[in-house]
Amino acid sequence: MPPIDSHLPTQIQQHDARTLAISWADGGESLIDVRALRLACGCAHCIDEWSGKPLLAPESVPVDVAPIGIHSVGRYAIQIEWSDGHDTGIYPFDRLRGLADRGELASPG
Repeated sequence: MPPIDSHLPTQIQQHDARTLAISWADGGESLIDVRALRLACGCAHCIDEWSGKPLLAPESVPVDVAPIGIHSVGRYAIQIEWSDGHDTGIYPFDRLRGLADRGELASPG
């Protein structure tokens, strides 16, 4: 299913060292803590595909983890290369917007 039009980003950029800014087609903007985004990875290395149980131990992710590359995946997602060597997660735009709107990716400070 294609993403909802309002869930399409018009711009994704580094806001500061710890924050990614996403501007959305409906005029919304999300400021996303990059470590929270790394911890939200839904790939098979981070989440058990059958049970949905988290496999990623939060304490194993450095507090200063940061994106070193962001790539488009079609028109529906981004894939992020992380400074901790992880690069298999795909972040669909609908999921990113939902997590951001619920405050699950907000900066801790």
